[in-house]
Amino acid sequence: MSKISTSIMAVGIAAAAFTFAMPAAQADSWPSRPIRMVVGFGAGGGTDIIARLVAQPLSEVLGQPVVVENKPGAGGTIGADTVAKAAKDGYSIFMMNNGHAVSASLYKSLPYQSAKDFAPVSLVATMPLIITANKDLPVADLKALVARAKAEPNKLRFASVGVGSTQHFVGAVFATMAGVQIRHVPYRGTPAAIAATRSGEVELLVEVASPLIGQIKGGELKALAVSSAERYEVLPNVPTVAEAGIKGFDISTWYGLAFPAGTPVDIVNKMNAAINRAVTTDSARKQILDASFIPASNTPSQFAAHLDSEITRWGKVMQEAGVQQQ
Repeated sequence: MSKISTSIMAVGIAAAAFTFAMPAAQADSWPSRPIRMVVGFGAGGGTDIIARLVAQPLSEVLGQPVVVENKPGAGGTIGADTVAKAAKDGYSIFMMNNGHAVSASLYKSLPYQSAKDFAPVSLVATMPLIITANKDLPVADLKALVARAKAEPNKLRFASVGVGSTQHFVGAVFATMAGVQIRHVPYRGTPAAIAATRSGEVELLVEVASPLIGQIKGGELKALAVSSAERYEVLPNVPTVAEAGIKGFDISTWYGLAFPAGTPVDIVNKMNAAINRAVTTDSARKQILDASFIPASNTPSQFAAHLDSEITRWGKVMQEAGVQQQ
C-alpha cells in the first residue's frame, strides 16, 4: 500500500473516531445552556401548570434554566411536532400528556409518529378525573347513579371538554363498563362544561381534578367517584369507580417529558436522574400536591412502555366509543 493511501486511511480512521466520540463529548458537557420545555397548550392549563412546577426545581438540579415555551394548537400536536423536529441535542424537551396518546388515533394524519419520533424520559405527575354531578341530582353515590341510568337509558347526560378528549373517553369507558347508556354532550372548554353542570343543563361532568376541587369543596358540584385505582389524596373521602363495583377501572391523566428520538442515551439518562431528584424534593412535592397533581417518576424504558400501551389503549377506546377520526 502506498504512503498516500496509508495517510488517507489514517485520516479517515481519525475522522470516524472523532465522529463517534462527539455524542459522548456532547453528553459530558450537557447542559451548558438553557433548555426549552415545550408545552402544546396555552398558559394556565393543566399541562402548562405542571410544566412550570417541574421546570423550577429541574433548573436548580441541572444548573441551567429550564424555560417553558407554549406552542398551543391542534390538540397539542403543534408543540409535539416542534420537538419531534428539533435538534437531538438535549435542549428541547416536550411535556406530553395522555392527549398525545389519544392523538395517535384521533387524527388521520400527523406530521410525526407519536412513539417513534420521541425519546421518553420520565413521567412527572398524574391526576385522576372525577365523575361529578349537579348538586341537586338525587343520587348519593356512583352505585345510585348506575341504578338510575339503567332505569332511564339515555336520559342522563355527561359533559366533557370535547369529542375525543380524555374526559369524553373516560365517560364512555365508564358507561360501557357499567352497562349503562349516558349521552355525551361536548363543550368548548372546562368553564363551559362546569357551568352547564352547575346549571342543570346536563346532570354529570367528567373532568380532571384540579379545576373541580373548589367547586366540590364549596358544594357547587357533587363528587361521585375518582377514576384512579386508588383514592385521591386531595379528596380522600371520595371513593374510586372500582370501589363502586366497577372492577378494574383505572384511568388517570398523566404528564411526562420526552426528547426528540435520537437524543444521546447519556443525555436521556442524565435528564431522567435530574427529574427523579427534582420531583421528589420536599418543596417540589408539596407544590405539585398543592396544585392537585400527584408527583411521579419512572425510567425511560418504563415511560416508553407506558406510552406504547396508552396509544394502543386509547385507539381501542376510540373505536368502541364510535369516535370518528379528524
